[in-house]
Amino acid sequence: AMKLARACVEEIENNVDDYTATIVKRERVNDKLGDIQYMFAKIRNRKTKDDELQTPFGVYMRFLKPASVKGREVIWVENQNDGKIVAHEAGILGVLTVHLKPEGMVAMIGQRYPITKIGLQRLVEELIEKGEGQRKFGECEVQFIKNAKINKRNCTMIQVVHPRRREHFDFYRARIFIDDELNLPIRYAAWSWPETPGGDPVLLEEYTYVNLELNVGLKDSDFDP
Repeated sequence: AMKLARACVEEIENNVDDYTATIVKRERVNDKLGDIQYMFAKIRNRKTKDDELQTPFGVYMRFLKPASVKGREVIWVENQNDGKIVAHEAGILGVLTVHLKPEGMVAMIGQRYPITKIGLQRLVEELIEKGEGQRKFGECEVQFIKNAKINKRNCTMIQVVHPRRREHFDFYRARIFIDDELNLPIRYAAWSWPETPGGDPVLLEEYTYVNLELNVGLKDSDFDP
């Protein structure tokens, strides 16, 4: 599983400059499961040459659902806008543009992670970091399941289960779906341990990338407020 995850990072670093997708997200924050959110995203990957930054990591998101956030637009670009998110709401509230620290209290309302950690590459890098930290403890069951489907795309699903609750484990069960054609992770979901013996696991977070289009040629203007 770790070998496959590293292969995904290598694929992104070598062959993926940018992409667009609809991100379907649901997160548990402060022990409360939020609504399912749909966001159209443009993401440009960070690129370096000889340890020099050539292309900064950039994110643009437009919220599609639910109605409470529909029309919200958010931009964050590495080393630009004083390191802050530039955002505005839909409708009359869109007249006001706000600048927020990515990890500040307002930006993190209802979020498990800051915008700086969004995207396919950041997702896999986080999984590798978690895997390296937790594999030394053992108590880990890993399954590979072929022919899994996400939005009609063929995937290999990797399921990781920690049967016993330990403070050094972040989750009870996690599932990562690797698109067989793209060799990229297009869905990740994690659950905590059941609250009662024999009960259902508790959803912590889930992220699905649908309508993924690679190397569409995003420009600086795509991330210009």
